[in-house]
Amino acid sequence: MYVDFDTLKDSSRVWVYQSNREFREEEVMIINEKLENFVQEWTRHGDNLKASFDIKYNHFIVLAVDESFNQVSGCSIDASTHVFKKFEEEFGLELLNKLNTAFKDGDHINVVSLADFQKYVKEQKIQPETLVFNNLIQNKAELRTSWEVPANRSWHNRYFN
Repeated sequence: MYVDFDTLKDSSRVWVYQSNREFREEEVMIINEKLENFVQEWTRHGDNLKASFDIKYNHFIVLAVDESFNQVSGCSIDASTHVFKKFEEEFGLELLNKLNTAFKDGDHINVVSLADFQKYVKEQKIQPETLVFNNLIQNKAELRTSWEVPANRSWHNRYFN
């Protein structure tokens, strides 16, 4: 069952799908339509899931489920992953590559390989205070407080030692 993202509880479980490039306007419209249809029908063994999504910076799709309503199962997570695989094929982008790392340079979002991120840290092109996106967050509250943070306040900090 699709609900407005803002109405989901802070404890709602989230998954962040990061694109290797910015979505084009027409892609955002298609993604919105297809994801809303998917979430509307998304179930766990026949039981509705109270869920939503949000597209941030035209680079990230945040999928969220209120597990106090119904918990997700392996099958329901697989079904959502399948949707994102289809987006990758349809739009020629990467959403499931966990080795890509995103950081901000002013208002611009850069997505690079983890190896390049480490190289830029060594070259001091990325500083401890550079804003990064911590896609390992687990819930909606962390999306607000721990997702977009200085590198030295996320798992990225290990590359500055």
